[in-house]
Amino acid sequence: MTWSEVWPLLWPATKETLTMTAVATAFTAVLGTLIGVLLVLTERGGLLPIPPLNKVLGFVVNVGRSLPFLILMVAIIPFTKLITGTSLGNTAAIVPLTVGAIPFYARLVEIALREVDPGVVHAAHAMGATRREIVGKVLLREARPGLVSGLTVTVIAVIGYTAMAGTVGGGGLGYLAISYGYERFETKVMIATVVLLVAIVLLIQAAGDLAARRLNRK
Repeated sequence: MTWSEVWPLLWPATKETLTMTAVATAFTAVLGTLIGVLLVLTERGGLLPIPPLNKVLGFVVNVGRSLPFLILMVAIIPFTKLITGTSLGNTAAIVPLTVGAIPFYARLVEIALREVDPGVVHAAHAMGATRREIVGKVLLREARPGLVSGLTVTVIAVIGYTAMAGTVGGGGLGYLAISYGYERFETKVMIATVVLLVAIVLLIQAAGDLAARRLNRK
């Protein structure tokens, strides 16, 4: 296969990878933030202390983070079929991508929120701020640099997950690398997909670092 034959294959696969990453990241950002906030609020001494709920959430997050993505993807095939009607393709891959990334990001959100100065929280509470105001205007606002850095790490992890999803027909650059680079011994395709994945990761990391630095100055 010549390079002129390789290039037409790359754009559709790249678009599939970016689409899967973007959709999974959107769901992860919302649900992961919610779980991370609940982990902080429901702990002993938190704004809404519910230790049993905190332990359950912590257990779920720990289990989700400990499962290798390939095993997770196979284990939740029935759930994926229930949501999407199939276990193959880009749409189906979004389900395990999201399920795998949520506990990962939730723990990073928890860490970022714990780094907020407790004095700021106590001051807001003393001024009569409600729990919702403390969460939205104090905790999440003060933790923005950490949240952005955590989301950057999560996006990069999701990109790695998409590559693994390609081994079971998930689509994207991972599927292209497996179906052409590995099974058909097309070295040029393998090299091109690796270079593209590295370039995408570097761009996302640079953008995330820049955003976090700017938020940290405010």
